[in-house]
Amino acid sequence: MTTATEEERMGIAERVDGLLAAGKAPGLHGLVVVRDGRVVLERYGDGEDFRLGEPLGHVRFGPDVLHDVRSVTKSVVALLYGMALGDGLVPGPGEPLLPAFPAYADLAEGREGLTVEHALTMTLGLDWNENVPYTSTANSELAMEAAPDRYRYVLERPVVEEPGKRWHYCGGASALLGGLIADGAGVPLEEFARERLFGPLGMPFEWTANRGVVLAAAGLRLRPRDLAGLGSLVLDGGRGLVPEWWIGEMLRPRVEISEGFAYGYQWYVSPGRWVGATGNGGQRIVVVPERRLVVALTAGEYDAAEQSSAAVALEEVLRED
Repeated sequence: MTTATEEERMGIAERVDGLLAAGKAPGLHGLVVVRDGRVVLERYGDGEDFRLGEPLGHVRFGPDVLHDVRSVTKSVVALLYGMALGDGLVPGPGEPLLPAFPAYADLAEGREGLTVEHALTMTLGLDWNENVPYTSTANSELAMEAAPDRYRYVLERPVVEEPGKRWHYCGGASALLGGLIADGAGVPLEEFARERLFGPLGMPFEWTANRGVVLAAAGLRLRPRDLAGLGSLVLDGGRGLVPEWWIGEMLRPRVEISEGFAYGYQWYVSPGRWVGATGNGGQRIVVVPERRLVVALTAGEYDAAEQSSAAVALEEVLRED
């Protein structure tokens, strides 16, 4: 006789395999489902892939193949910030932002009210536009990386509204957090990540850099298994690696994006349902605490108008029959 967990696993597998056989998720590259700390489903595909804008050709994916996770990087940076905060290396969320960047004291006027929390919640109130493709410097994140000084580029954006009032997607906020961590730790961001997070968890990674500094908004490459591992770490309260109190703070809804959908500290939150991280093309970590379920997805629909492969696969995994 099968157990409830085994029945659930079989149901998920049947639905996902049916979806893939019907060609309804053509861009899906990887899917890992973890229930109660145990992998219950793992599927891989193949397709054209990229390292940010660099073509990698046709790739056959598998358990040990790294994949761009794009803006899931932001949520990993939030974990690293919490670790640095626990060690007293970075200013707390309520601290003013500009004094943490003393090289830009000339920009302080009119920005005195900005706090670290405004960066954590993407409520800086600065002029920023990522609603155009990530292939043009008309996109503020691309313009930031093309600028001689990414931090000055972010901090000198015109103030267009009161900080803290409205969520506005901003990779520059994540770049500032990465700078705070590196400065406080006294080592590059990727070294802090290796020593404190990825190394202890046994997770191989790559982190794309621009002019010697890694991209805190989008540059990480991880295996789908390790995306699931990070989701499990969050589900388990940090396991002593990330402060448990920080996990709670990070995942508390801070600003509403739309009805039933909010933002915490660089993580998305559907209150009472799930928390998650998301990246361009279909990269996902979704944690469903009540079901002790973690879902990790990678996909290759970068910059596409429809990025549905991960969404339809996730729907089949989360469906309760």
